[in-house]
Amino acid sequence: MRVLIIEDEKRLAKNIAQILVENEKYAVDCSYDGVDGLHMALGAPYDLILLDLRLPGKHGLDVLREIRKQGSTTPVLILTACDTPSEIVQGLDCGSDDYLTKPFDMGELVARCKALIRRSYGKADPVLKVGPVTVNTSQRKVTVDQETVTLTPMEYHTLVYLAMRAGRVVSKEELLEHLYDFNWERFSNVVEVYISSLRKKLDPQKKYGLIKTLRGQGYLLEE
Repeated sequence: MRVLIIEDEKRLAKNIAQILVENEKYAVDCSYDGVDGLHMALGAPYDLILLDLRLPGKHGLDVLREIRKQGSTTPVLILTACDTPSEIVQGLDCGSDDYLTKPFDMGELVARCKALIRRSYGKADPVLKVGPVTVNTSQRKVTVDQETVTLTPMEYHTLVYLAMRAGRVVSKEELLEHLYDFNWERFSNVVEVYISSLRKKLDPQKKYGLIKTLRGQGYLLEE
């Protein structure tokens, strides 16, 4: 998943990014002021935006208003040092999906990030099921016909993204944009490698044909 952090406290932003990258294998971009953050938010397909309110250049609420004005439905989690009801209400009224008051527990932040991303894809339940495949996103456990399958971190996140969009065609470009950093051009066959590996691990006997390739379109995970 691709996350944008708009936070002027660089140390905090980098700490959050490190946790999301190392623990969750998310692709994370950071911006440290409101003007640049708005430009980035509108210029790339993000799965989640973490937004501070008191930003240089442009206030966080103004950033949020413009994001929504442009029609973006990307979930926005507000990070605020102020827990007054009026500021929280303002944020929610402007289109935020959730908020956390600083200082916050990183474990809670990660849990809220995962929940917001799931819900944005219409998957409130942390357990994703597609045919014989079950992905427990809370436990990071994958089973096929109740047998545990061991995946690498990127195999796992590729599967999660396909499972959240089960029944829909997902292009190679979409997978690259949401799962990998912007240096992916150097590894143009990375998606094919992970898809091939997933097929072998999930369906070694080719019993189900779970992940289909639609030439010129992308990949389809369906029952």
